[in-house]
Amino acid sequence: MPEKLLVLQRFDSPLGQMVMVARNNHICRIDFETLSYQPFDSKALERKGLRIVEQETEVLAEAQRQLEEYFGGKRFEFDLPLAPEGTTFQQQAWQALREIPYGETRSYQQQAERLGDARFARAVGHANGRNPISIIVPCHRVLGKNGKLTGFASGVDKKAKLLELETRYRPFTLE
Repeated sequence: MPEKLLVLQRFDSPLGQMVMVARNNHICRIDFETLSYQPFDSKALERKGLRIVEQETEVLAEAQRQLEEYFGGKRFEFDLPLAPEGTTFQQQAWQALREIPYGETRSYQQQAERLGDARFARAVGHANGRNPISIIVPCHRVLGKNGKLTGFASGVDKKAKLLELETRYRPFTLE
């Protein structure tokens, strides 16, 4: 039976404090901590029989190391065990996000086309808004129509800074 324990760890990033959560040695949440941030609904946790503790684990230490490398312009892909909770459609949308290369962007419509139907653009936007693993599942790489910065749970200002960071450190390739 899976462990009913969520392990939480915080760390300071160049864009503010981040919260990482793991369950069964898999990352299930990474987000920026903001004034309105509520990592978990305590009543929902109780109903599921889950409890949360704040401590360092190997997988969270590795996630922090990889995120620090990302912010330093030294990491362009992540290699971490992930276990985001979501519907089948959300899982598909999040997998499509992971296929967007570092330093590139897509529109919600392009992401929907990748999933099989451009008419799903609005549903893709909703799925991206529920993405529990910020940066590693890079919803910040998806833009609105005409390249407009829209929707990012931690704020459009952070989305802009993440895109700026990736533009600055994008690796040069010969085509």
